[in-house]
Amino acid sequence: MSLKPVAAVLPGLLLGAAAQQIGTAIPELHPRFPTYRCTVADGCVERQTSLVTDALTREFHAVDDPSISCSTRPFNEAICPDEVTCAQNCALEGIDYGGIGVMTRGNALTMRQYLFNGTGYDAVTPRVYLLAEDEENYEMMKLVNQELSFDVDISQLACGMNGALYLSEMFENGGKSDSNPAGAAYGTGYCDAQCFTDPTWANGLPNLNDSGICCNEMDIWEANSRSQVYTPHTCSGVGSFLCTGDECAREGVCDKSGCGFNPYRTGATGFYGLGGDFDVDTSRPFTVVTQFISDNESAEGALTEIKRLYVQDGRVIENVPATEGGEGPGTVTDEFCTDNGADDFLRLGGLKTMGESLQRGMVLIFSIWNSPGDFMEWLDSGEAGPCSDTEGDPVQIVRDRPDLSVTFSNIRIGEIGSTFDTESGAGALVEAEAGAATAEQSASQAGDLSLPTTAGVALIIGFYALFW
Repeated sequence: MSLKPVAAVLPGLLLGAAAQQIGTAIPELHPRFPTYRCTVADGCVERQTSLVTDALTREFHAVDDPSISCSTRPFNEAICPDEVTCAQNCALEGIDYGGIGVMTRGNALTMRQYLFNGTGYDAVTPRVYLLAEDEENYEMMKLVNQELSFDVDISQLACGMNGALYLSEMFENGGKSDSNPAGAAYGTGYCDAQCFTDPTWANGLPNLNDSGICCNEMDIWEANSRSQVYTPHTCSGVGSFLCTGDECAREGVCDKSGCGFNPYRTGATGFYGLGGDFDVDTSRPFTVVTQFISDNESAEGALTEIKRLYVQDGRVIENVPATEGGEGPGTVTDEFCTDNGADDFLRLGGLKTMGESLQRGMVLIFSIWNSPGDFMEWLDSGEAGPCSDTEGDPVQIVRDRPDLSVTFSNIRIGEIGSTFDTESGAGALVEAEAGAATAEQSASQAGDLSLPTTAGVALIIGFYALFW
């Protein structure tokens, strides 16, 4: 199989012959979202990171005619007769983050799946990436022999919903080049192990050949209030790369199924769920800790194990055994993946490949979504969870719970044992929607409530009038 780096797909563009444009109609104001880097000796230090949404969430239009879209197929033939002309003729705009259900306050991020449009509810399905302090590059997570912790309030996410926190091996600059001046600052460069062929642009370049856009992926948290899983996915390529034809299929260049650990699937049906009868009570906030253990206790070692802990009410809760009736907390190892039939994960290098990706650096991603195709049954139904095979229908979800949301906060990365304690835990969680910054604060801070346009102000006022 011949793997093609994304940057190589359109060599003419990389010579600077033409460039995708940055629009001027809507300014891009990144919501502030501080995170923390920690050591055992010195504790945690705040980093002034921020968030950016995906490029294809934005208005992406013809330079001379904003009514012509550059983000949907089929491309307008007059604007996009070929790759070079298409890039030259298309402009990527900023965005109103409140208008896509993204709200930040302090170190907390709240995302909503639906927003009211005056007559009904629109699915906004936000996905955002963590930007570095310079706001021009993604914050790269290098996590071998490190741990990542976060607090989460997932109480409102019912069956069929997925509030996700995960990593993908995107380019640090989002594929920024002479041809893609927008780069990470405008959310370009998304990839994952599913190698989806439907994105219209790849790293800021038009995807006119229906190529798949692939990279290693580490799903640290895919969850609702009823069930959850963490799953590494491996690929044969390094960084973001393209696939075509059979390369993009299930037995191709990436492991689509992954090697996941779901406590409910192991038989521990009373471990995670709504209410005080569960070990982890999802009706209240808690802390999730994921540790990436190397074979020699160094960042240069080979990844051999991915461990999971939880903290709630000052209590550290170990993971359940890997099998029903087993002993000790279960972890993801190559042996676990072998026992659970994760053949593609192992075929593509298993934890060794995953560890090499984590050593190069991966981008942290937050999303909320549901699935009309399969109702998210793989996450929370049958052997995976207690939900029925129809509860995850988005039609039912929006009818019964249109106000649902997930809140992530207190993102901490550091040495093993440095990112959590039993005294603070998730008790310090501050929901992003628990108070409104003024429009003036938002515009100046580019964060708590991004309001770059008059229309954005009106939308946010309506947002708060509906839910608060």
